[in-house]
Amino acid sequence: MAVRSRVEARATRSVAQLANVDLNLLVILRELLRERNVTRAAERVAVTQPAASAALARLRRHFDDQLLVRTKDGYVLSPLAAQLAEHVELACAVAERVFAAGGEFEPATATQEFTLVMADYTVAILAEPLSQLFEAVAPQAKLHVRIARQALTLEAPDEIRRVDAIVAPPMSSLMLPHVRALELFRDRWVCIVSSSNAELDGEELTLEDLARLDWVVSYLPDRGRPVTAPLPQQLALLGIHPRVAVRVDSYLTVPYLVAGSDRVALVQARLAERLADQLDLRVFECPRETTEIVETLWWCEDHDEDPAHAWLRQTLQHVAKRI
Repeated sequence: MAVRSRVEARATRSVAQLANVDLNLLVILRELLRERNVTRAAERVAVTQPAASAALARLRRHFDDQLLVRTKDGYVLSPLAAQLAEHVELACAVAERVFAAGGEFEPATATQEFTLVMADYTVAILAEPLSQLFEAVAPQAKLHVRIARQALTLEAPDEIRRVDAIVAPPMSSLMLPHVRALELFRDRWVCIVSSSNAELDGEELTLEDLARLDWVVSYLPDRGRPVTAPLPQQLALLGIHPRVAVRVDSYLTVPYLVAGSDRVALVQARLAERLADQLDLRVFECPRETTEIVETLWWCEDHDEDPAHAWLRQTLQHVAKRI
């Protein structure tokens, strides 16, 4: 009984502490930590700049910390704010799920924000039709698109609980009982070179060509780090040990680093098709078979019965079919 009394007492204190907190501050805190700018944070939550400044002052008093620290280049997060950022994102995501649960979802009047994680290549393929569809069908709903980092494969099991969905090829770290998956679209790897490349004048690209040319490679890990990105794995399938001239943590940047040079790169065919004419690139089929790219929508089972999330999944399916 004594143990139970202590537990109940702690629970009562927690409820009392929560009741004394203005939970509206949680939303403005999230935007302040995201934007690191009071004016932009105010715009995000549709309040005046003085109101956002007042909220920041209250938050600073509550945490006894500056949270946003002014520097010559703008504001940066304090050490405490950097620690809070992840917790705030999770708390807001949970709160949104609680208040969005049940009832019907009306896209025309919805103001909900959806957070998606995807590579910049996927953004280049999906973003335009997705943005247009949101504007036409759910004009007040918001999108928060986060660009996937190289460490996504390792971070995905935790990340999937904090966001609405991840768009990425199949990865073992997401093969979990509580994670759902839906194929969106497929792609393949192709080789690109500049039309001005003096090293190539034939109609085909050979393995010998790939071995002697300098490369632009995306997401090539530092020595000693595990290979988790798909591109180095494709190079291994080709039996190529590339002479890397440029490495970059981006897919979208690669064609720009090939343009006007004698370098070669392996990129997604849909990306190559979009940029070939603009950057004066030649596109070649790979001289050896590579793994097909299967862009997949991943989400946590917690979203299964959420009408808003069901609409998001249907919307992404529709966009994928359009491309």
